[in-house]
Amino acid sequence: MTSESTHTRPVFIYKRFERLWHWCQAALVLLLALTGFEVHGSFEVFGFEKATHLHNVFACAFVVLTAFAIFWHLTTGEWRQYVPTTRHTGDMLAFYTSGIFRGAPHPVKKTELSKLNPLQRLVYLGLKILVIPVQVGSGVLYYYCNAPAVQDHLAGIAFVHTLGAFLLCAFLIIHVYMITSGSTPLSNLKAMLTGWEDIVEEQAEGDESAKA
Repeated sequence: MTSESTHTRPVFIYKRFERLWHWCQAALVLLLALTGFEVHGSFEVFGFEKATHLHNVFACAFVVLTAFAIFWHLTTGEWRQYVPTTRHTGDMLAFYTSGIFRGAPHPVKKTELSKLNPLQRLVYLGLKILVIPVQVGSGVLYYYCNAPAVQDHLAGIAFVHTLGAFLLCAFLIIHVYMITSGSTPLSNLKAMLTGWEDIVEEQAEGDESAKA
């Protein structure tokens, strides 16, 4: 007879550039939201003109960072992390809606070659191929709003850009919450700071009679 026991093993999951890109992207999304909503008239921190200038600067930095990230993903093969799959999608939905509140084990084990669960793959892929490109594109069009061809559609462009901002802010808030869903409330945060994460592994152990 055998029984299952679990133990954790430190695994280097997140590479240096991956962590740098992650934190820079998070910071830029926050700064873009701060300056963007001020330009929108929601509040006043920097003043309209300075907020507009800073928003454009942060937007350019975000585009440059995204270009480096795309190059890194393509040259390292990390793009495979985002290939969508429907396997265990139902299990992940059940985990996030109920299992996580009952202390149920995570249905998908993280490894060096598979860092994202099926739902994360779908969400991140949607951000990278839909939300972020549309956000950048609408921002560029809004920046060149003096062009006659753009002025007729300015209200629609502004709506799309603002909607994208809300989606990115919602993603960031949910992302912060999900950080606490690791083996400990701070384990996922520690992993994204150091690159090392404690991976839970199952190990079969024979009983005393089997060993004899």
